[in-house]
Amino acid sequence: MKLLYFFLIATPFYSAHGQTYSLNNSPYNIQNSPYSMDNSPFNMRNSPYNMDNSPYNANSANGVYDNAGNRVGYAVKAPSGVTNYFDNSGNRIGYTPSKK
Repeated sequence: MKLLYFFLIATPFYSAHGQTYSLNNSPYNIQNSPYSMDNSPFNMRNSPYNMDNSPYNANSANGVYDNAGNRVGYAVKAPSGVTNYFDNSGNRIGYTPSKK
């Protein structure tokens, strides 16, 4: 039974489903991790209290909008090349890995 649990847990990490997993795209890579200071909302560059990220700044160029035109968050590019997406409250909701 323990062997069955191992296969159920470990299977998504292998290419058994026809997919290959790259460390560059993985959230376990430190460049993509929310625990990296470059990706943390506690970093002033990523903070919603930074005027460039504020939803009240009508001139901000990094806003993310839904199909209806409502602002749902903002995007900030980290020095490592990762683009982090935050909601208007500063919670990290996603990322795009660096193109390196």
